[in-house]
Amino acid sequence: MAPEATPTSSPPLTDQHGRRISYLRLSITDRCNFRCVYCMAENMQFMPRDELLSVDEMVTVAASFVHLGVRKIRLTGGEPLAHPAIVSLVAELSALPGLDELAMTTNGSQLSQLAPALKVNGLSRLNISLDSLQPDRFKALTRTGRLRDVLDGIQAAKAAGFQRIKLNSVILRGRNDDEVVDLVRFARQHELDIAFIEEMPLGVIDEHDRAATFMPSADILARVNETYPLTASIENSGGPARYHRMADSTTRVGVISPHSHNFCGSCNRVRLTASGQLMLCLGNEDAVDLRTILRAHPGQQEPIRQAITEAMTRKPERHHFRLDAPPQIIRFMNATGG
Repeated sequence: MAPEATPTSSPPLTDQHGRRISYLRLSITDRCNFRCVYCMAENMQFMPRDELLSVDEMVTVAASFVHLGVRKIRLTGGEPLAHPAIVSLVAELSALPGLDELAMTTNGSQLSQLAPALKVNGLSRLNISLDSLQPDRFKALTRTGRLRDVLDGIQAAKAAGFQRIKLNSVILRGRNDDEVVDLVRFARQHELDIAFIEEMPLGVIDEHDRAATFMPSADILARVNETYPLTASIENSGGPARYHRMADSTTRVGVISPHSHNFCGSCNRVRLTASGQLMLCLGNEDAVDLRTILRAHPGQQEPIRQAITEAMTRKPERHHFRLDAPPQIIRFMNATGG
């Protein structure tokens, strides 16, 4: 087991552009039981298991970040619920002194079995991916998923006591854009929040033309507004989503707009891949190899803290996603962490 973190006594973790880094997105596996068309290739080759961080290594890194002032950690993947030690990992991370929030992004397909244990062991919040409410379309978009499993998982999460569950929906023009209002209606009926996400050009895919299927956030909001009038909100959940409210519902409608509304100026995040690469920006390839340091100094936080602090001088000002050129980022989303 990794040593416990101590509450931060260091200056706030700040990058070269003056942005305070308070949020770590921690990918715990590159594996997933879905093969979503915008996330990965149909026949994915996953990393050898010995290249992935162990639970102790993940806890050591997380503790180091918390010591340096990170207050929110989100577990991602791949599919984090595919990790065999997910419940014990949640328990260890949630116990870190100084951590305010431990969240997770999941496809929801295994929540029926795991939601109660995750809640009891300290998971604070859940984001659940849901791109379609039509079983056949859901199957086509995920290639291997069953809609019923996800819907059951949402109900299990609510029954376990999770509050402010948020749905994440990637909208592709001509594929599922006709369901935008249906997805908002579903969120309203079940008292969930929902965020619509513009597809990010990570990895080379041949399943669809990203430029042709691109659906800007403004178009999505316009469709919702026709049925459910929206009012922009100044609420901030700590991530890149911009939220809107409806007068007759507690549901918040968010948009995440990496193309049409660059949010880099307020970026407070870094990502750690399942193989221990500290990604300083989702849209850039520069990374710092923390795995090598972890394995050279098992259980020691000081070398990791030093590497993290030095890495902040390399965090770029912004990403430069383009739809009119081949992807600049070759790695798929599952290799980066959602």
